[in-house]
Amino acid sequence: MDADIHNPYRKHWTLDPDVVYLNHGSFGACPKVVLNAQHGWRARMEREPVRFFVRDLEGLLDTARARLGAFIHADPDDLCFVPNTTAAVNTVFRSLPLAPGDEILTTNHEYNACNNAINFVADRAGARVVTASIPFPIGSPEQATGAILASVTPRTRYALIDWITSPTALVLPIKEIVDRLRAQGVETFVDAAHAPGMVEMDVDDLGAGFCTGNCHKWMCGPKGSAFLHVRRDLQPLVRPLSISHGANSDRVDRSRFRIEADWTGTNDPSAFLTVPAAIDFFDDLLDGGWDELRAHNRALALDGRRLLCDALGIAPPAPAEMIGAIATVPISDGTATGPPRSPLYADPLQAALLERFGVQAPVIPWPAPPRRVLRISAQLYNTVADYETLARALPTLL
Repeated sequence: MDADIHNPYRKHWTLDPDVVYLNHGSFGACPKVVLNAQHGWRARMEREPVRFFVRDLEGLLDTARARLGAFIHADPDDLCFVPNTTAAVNTVFRSLPLAPGDEILTTNHEYNACNNAINFVADRAGARVVTASIPFPIGSPEQATGAILASVTPRTRYALIDWITSPTALVLPIKEIVDRLRAQGVETFVDAAHAPGMVEMDVDDLGAGFCTGNCHKWMCGPKGSAFLHVRRDLQPLVRPLSISHGANSDRVDRSRFRIEADWTGTNDPSAFLTVPAAIDFFDDLLDGGWDELRAHNRALALDGRRLLCDALGIAPPAPAEMIGAIATVPISDGTATGPPRSPLYADPLQAALLERFGVQAPVIPWPAPPRRVLRISAQLYNTVADYETLARALPTLL
């Protein structure tokens, strides 16, 4: 197929033209111009590595962080770059003081890797993870808020709450949740893995103790680019996963948080430095910039969800106000047997969609096998025809 004929924007990506790609939400997809910008940073780094790392990098990171801060409305001095949101969750929760009997609150929609991280630190400290059960299908945002608040106890110290849930694609009323938890003495870590580029963010106004988001998903930055935001009063608690030169630095020209987080050993910082190029890409491509992109992708996701619900004969499982650029529908139970082929995707339906119909869309076990859901993504390179292809395929395979 020649997808470029039907969608002039697809030419900006290197995606396989023979695949209907409906899974931007998992790993993103980096446009050519952004990949070229990253190549430029790598070339500069390798041309004179000592100068790059010793003299140039700190200022370059400051510049990239300032652009990111303006994009998500956050003071750049409260931000640090991390390779992904899983690393951010580990960084914070492995730093926080926990005592036996303390509780970490999360939901049954949290990403598995992050669940593993908080369970690890809870087990080590003799603390406990409490899981609030948010229904799906769901009738209103208030149901999510109510389920979370009803799970708070006098022992709740911290909460790990999604802004946009990964398996079920629900946009939660995160500002209200953060405010109401903080009023009860609970600091929230907002897992905003999907938020940057999908929804308008004002991290400073959000007021959460901690917030993390991926730049490689809806911002279309390179893989390995994400951020961690730590509110100023909590920064003394947080240490990087790798303790490095900053731990005994006597510098006083920037915060201890900055000094430790910006250098954790030699790595390839090109993904971080390319974030401004990703921000510029959509601003330059569309007359309405990011506002136009967010509105376009949300409308497309709703169109795709409608087609799938019609094909499956089900009602929309969540109100439109809880949908961003991804949407999830429940499907019939799975029958997978044997060991999984991947820690992320193991359902044979996903493989059959790709092999028989050329459609890449994730089939996710939720809330637990054999129950499962199917999630679609909407990005500028997609068209309604992509979801029509999936809608025709699903009844045949199910």
